[in-house]
Amino acid sequence: MKVFEIFKVKGNPVLLEVLIADKEVSVEGLELVSEKTQDASTEKHVPYVEEKEDGYLVKVGKEVAHPMTEEHYIQIIEICVDDFLYRKYLKAGSAPEAYFKVPKGKSVCSREYCNIHGLWNS
Repeated sequence: MKVFEIFKVKGNPVLLEVLIADKEVSVEGLELVSEKTQDASTEKHVPYVEEKEDGYLVKVGKEVAHPMTEEHYIQIIEICVDDFLYRKYLKAGSAPEAYFKVPKGKSVCSREYCNIHGLWNS
């Protein structure tokens, strides 16, 4: 089963998310946004999760923060804790991070979407 896959509308900045699909999704005009996991450029994209006393802090760029200009910024940061998904929407000019005050879990992962470089997973 596929869950929470993100698709981009070809030639358009619109993103769509599939909540649940029993098989591969293929719709004309949509392309699957693949998750990347390794930084190769000077701008950092892989989300970094820090466990805090009462939740998790997710930063985009561990050593160097991701730019947050009008032209280039992080649009969303998500964290998945066990079977729960939490999301924060960001705007240009804000910090490339999100604090999630949520219960601790056994399984934790995060992803973020950069308006230029796409979807990144921790």
